[in-house]
Amino acid sequence: MLKCGVLLSGSGTNFQAILDEAQRGLPVQVVLVVASNPDAFGIERARKTGIPTLVLERSAYEDAHAVDETIVDALHEAGAEWVVMAGYMRKVTPVMLNAFPDRVLNLHPALLPSFPGAHAIQDAWDAGVKVTGVTVHLANEEYDKGPIVAQRAVPVLEHDTRDALEARIHAVEHELYPQVLRAIAEGRMRLDAERKVHIDEA
Repeated sequence: MLKCGVLLSGSGTNFQAILDEAQRGLPVQVVLVVASNPDAFGIERARKTGIPTLVLERSAYEDAHAVDETIVDALHEAGAEWVVMAGYMRKVTPVMLNAFPDRVLNLHPALLPSFPGAHAIQDAWDAGVKVTGVTVHLANEEYDKGPIVAQRAVPVLEHDTRDALEARIHAVEHELYPQVLRAIAEGRMRLDAERKVHIDEA
């Protein structure tokens, strides 16, 4: 059983997708949920399932390194082996990255390296691309530039709306993230000497 801490800032739909897959046999246990927003609905999702939470006020992030030290201590105390960012709108510092080397996952709603940043879906829509998608990557000190773990394309349809595209992107996120976590839990993900990620077949 892979023990994970989940970091979130909002509704927690990807966190919920992980919980749902765990109910269906995904060998992952969420041992702590960290919320950077006291109003995040993801906190309620955690409490309903009895998962401990660490809820941080916005002011705590004025010292990014200190807040990551607090989070790391809580993650270690909970027994977390991996850190899973699920809509976490804060950049993690070397404090977190060094505590969990190559074990901090992030999810991005575009095909990196295209459209990095906080407005990826809108940026892709505005650019008029015909294909966008979802990326799971390992976090590093450069925003949205860590080693890519998995990607899945999402086509932009001829008569699409931005909202319809966003809904399909989120649906793919909810499938892809648990699949990556299963590969990690089963020992099928590896990082080579060139820091490229490989996932072996089940």
